[in-house]
Amino acid sequence: MKIEKVLDEYFEAWNKGFISKSGDEIRDFMSKQFVGYWAHSGVVQPDPYYYGYDLNGVLKQMDQAEKSFEAVSITERKNGEECLVLGKETNVINGVPYTAQCMFVWRKRK
Repeated sequence: MKIEKVLDEYFEAWNKGFISKSGDEIRDFMSKQFVGYWAHSGVVQPDPYYYGYDLNGVLKQMDQAEKSFEAVSITERKNGEECLVLGKETNVINGVPYTAQCMFVWRKRK
């Protein structure tokens, strides 16, 4: 499967999760070793979150939300076993857009 299709399906899972308030489809894209980092402009150091974080709790906080992603750069590494994806994620929450620069490292499942 091409990484562009994986990215589309991942963000589609988020948008379904915003409606259902269930993170099951989103979590299907994460490995047990997943680590994410969250920050905003006023934060000195990003906060990590892991595979087991309360994804359903996050979804329940969102009334009307939608995510989209625009890839800027996709680089295969380790003989195609992983992809480094850089891009811009936009979250529209209650009609207000919030944009962030993102980096993903996607690895093929074994």
